[in-house]
Amino acid sequence: MIRQAKGKTPRRPPKKPSSNQKDPVGVYCRVRPLGVEDEECCIEVISSTTIQLHAPEGFKTNRNGEYKETQYSFKKVFGVSVSQIELFENMAKPLVDDLIHGKNGLLFTYGVTGSGKTYTMTGSPGQGGLLPRSLDMIFRSIGPYQAKRYVFKTDDKNGMEVQNDVDALLERQRRENNLPVPKTSARQKLDPEIADMIKQEEAFEADGVDEDSSYSVFVSYIEIYNNYIYDLLEENQEDAIKPKWNGGGTPVRQNTDFIPPQSKTLREDQNHNMYVAGCMEVEVKSAEEAFQVFWRGQKKRKVANTRLNRESSRSHSVLIIKLAQAPLDADGDNVLQDKNQVTVSQLCLVDLAGSERTGRTGAEGTRIREAGNINQSLLNLRTCIEILRENQMCGTNRMVPYRDSKITHLFKNYFDGEGKVRMVVCVNPKADDYEETLLVMRFAEMTQEVEVARPVDRPICGFTPGRRHRNQAFKEELSRKLEERGGPTDRDIPSVISSVVHSLPPLPSCELTDPYDDITLPRLIEALQNRYRIRQMMIDEYHQAANMMKSLLQEVDNNLISKENFIHEQNGKLIEKDKIIQNNKAEIERLEKKNKMQEHKIDILQKTTKIYEEDKRSLQQELETRDQRLQREQSEKRRMEQRMHGVVSDTQHKWEKECDRRVNAMQLEMQNKLWVKDEKLKQLKAIVTESKTSTRPDPPPRQTQPKRPSREERLPAKRSASPSPGPTATPVRPLHRRSRSAGGEKWVDHKPTSSLDLGTVLQPVIPNAIQVSAPSEKALSKCDRYVLTHQEIASDGEIETKLIKGEVIRTRGGGQAVQFTDIETLKQELTTIPSRKRKSSEGKPANGAQTDGAWTDTETRCSVAVEMRAGSKIGPGYEHHGITKRRKP
Repeated sequence: MIRQAKGKTPRRPPKKPSSNQKDPVGVYCRVRPLGVEDEECCIEVISSTTIQLHAPEGFKTNRNGEYKETQYSFKKVFGVSVSQIELFENMAKPLVDDLIHGKNGLLFTYGVTGSGKTYTMTGSPGQGGLLPRSLDMIFRSIGPYQAKRYVFKTDDKNGMEVQNDVDALLERQRRENNLPVPKTSARQKLDPEIADMIKQEEAFEADGVDEDSSYSVFVSYIEIYNNYIYDLLEENQEDAIKPKWNGGGTPVRQNTDFIPPQSKTLREDQNHNMYVAGCMEVEVKSAEEAFQVFWRGQKKRKVANTRLNRESSRSHSVLIIKLAQAPLDADGDNVLQDKNQVTVSQLCLVDLAGSERTGRTGAEGTRIREAGNINQSLLNLRTCIEILRENQMCGTNRMVPYRDSKITHLFKNYFDGEGKVRMVVCVNPKADDYEETLLVMRFAEMTQEVEVARPVDRPICGFTPGRRHRNQAFKEELSRKLEERGGPTDRDIPSVISSVVHSLPPLPSCELTDPYDDITLPRLIEALQNRYRIRQMMIDEYHQAANMMKSLLQEVDNNLISKENFIHEQNGKLIEKDKIIQNNKAEIERLEKKNKMQEHKIDILQKTTKIYEEDKRSLQQELETRDQRLQREQSEKRRMEQRMHGVVSDTQHKWEKECDRRVNAMQLEMQNKLWVKDEKLKQLKAIVTESKTSTRPDPPPRQTQPKRPSREERLPAKRSASPSPGPTATPVRPLHRRSRSAGGEKWVDHKPTSSLDLGTVLQPVIPNAIQVSAPSEKALSKCDRYVLTHQEIASDGEIETKLIKGEVIRTRGGGQAVQFTDIETLKQELTTIPSRKRKSSEGKPANGAQTDGAWTDTETRCSVAVEMRAGSKIGPGYEHHGITKRRKP
């Protein structure tokens, strides 16, 4: 047996957007009045669409020490003096209009804890919020067209079914019989806390309600607590002891009598819309009844007392208002029994829990866990909005993480194009909420850039409009005709029934005196059969008359409709002609305006041309004047150049003569000095010769001033091609010198930029070296040896140069390292000897002490060297310092 290969589950095609047109998310801002205990305000309303945030005192400033002030723009900004009715008219009224016309809507409040979100949504007695006003507007608009209770029935799969009148009647009787207490009016059961939310003069009604449809409203109320969904309308057995909550957010069962509420799950219906499975949907018939249901669930919502808010919401609450509408049949009497013709639209009013910091609220235990879950869900909402904005603005296709949070997963269809989205940002102007308010403003600014597809209008059923009105007119006309003819009407049905009974043949006597009486019962049966036959004849006549009347009315309606269609057609043609006329008039006006504009432009151009011509003449005159002036200046410049050329030549000739005179005088002076020095050298040479030829040592002559050497003797010796070795090197440890025949050594000559050039004769010469001012990996990788020139001040105040040498080795990690092997020290010493005057006497003093002229002795003179720096420009006519040579020990 060959088993077929298991095929993959086909991927569901992505849902197409409802419309190609898109609208941005409408973001509104409401500023709460400043509290009595608060003194500093950090929010200022600049205009009807802009607010400005001021940093409070003591807050971290910018680098320049100034406070940072930022402005944020919204679709509309409501100040502290705004009323609830004005808020509703701008934000929620368009969503209620869309709901009645079959479109979905989402409205949610967002902000920091204690910023007035719950008050904006719910309100107070006499100051109803968005929720009660929305319910009141819905029922005021569809009140005359509501279907009877249980005509619309939910199918527990986010859909609606339509029942006939008989099934709806049986359903009503069954549910009314199951009620434990007798039903009372909704007005008597109203809670005093929610009574008189809306004044009569503040009510609104929607325009364009379809009169040929029947409507029914269903309400469900849920809360999302610790990322779990709970039904607030679910009937549970109350217990005096509240249940404890475990880590998952689900109550722990304490006893068998109390059943804790179970969390609900999210599912997707056949139209790929998300809904809460198993959530209770209550059908309501008035605004009071709907708000009473809401208030019953509101008392079960999780609230707690924190440091920032006395009644802080610990969960996100969602009120879902579903409006089911279906067209009437062709007669305009009953609801059409077709599930495909039922339109279900919903409006979600969401009161989000406020973001808060646990450090400010002073929360502990359960409150900390609740605050963490609230902040995490709000963070997921921000993330989804940010990714949506990035996908729309940058053209990316990142997956939006709707499933990370229940609140985003529930409303993902709205952001994908299932209805309009509105957000109310509530802010508290006190200085303590400044940092949290900044985050809220940034999120609101980002949300405004997200666009949502515009929902399409619901399709038309195809029946003739005005069916309900014609049906009511038919019933009224039928009742009037019957009343004129003495027939029955709806108002006197009992009298009609009694008259019909009296018109039938009378019944014979029905008394039985004998059990074997065979005459009374057959006579009674015959009389009843006659009455039944007469009744059937009356019913047939009634139906025949009714059908005839209906046909007549239909014929009249058809004639009326044809005439209306003809009139409508003629009106359409007339409107088209009027449009053509209006367009022609508009075109004529446009051309006239254009003609006037062109004439005005011509006048302006003519005036401009005149101005330009005058400017041209004036500029030409100015140009001619400047040309003449330029020619005069050029001629003056040529004369000045000739004059200056003569002055320069005279001055140059004079200075050349002066320079020749000075050079001749200087040469004569230098020759005289050289002659004097030559004479002194000759005397010194004679003294040296006499000292060598004497047989006995003469006493040391009296020290006189040494004779200066001649110019030839003073010339420095030429340096050899190879420099002499420098100062004594101090090796650290002897190393074997690598033979140059093995490939040669290449040095890295590291000489810092701060090194001083001392200008000494002995300089280290390193052939085949790379000179760098800072070591680098590239230079080290090409060389084998390394030398570092280091200069420092010695203890005697002279500059000491050290040549620190080393070898470049490869490390195991693939880099280079330097291992230092020895150090060469180069030190320069400058010794100054006090000047000594040569005396004329060369004899020895009487006391035998050596005189100043003793340094002319041969031994003394041989131990004296003459120092002159290499490359020095000092001539032989200048005086040199004698430096005593160092003797070997």
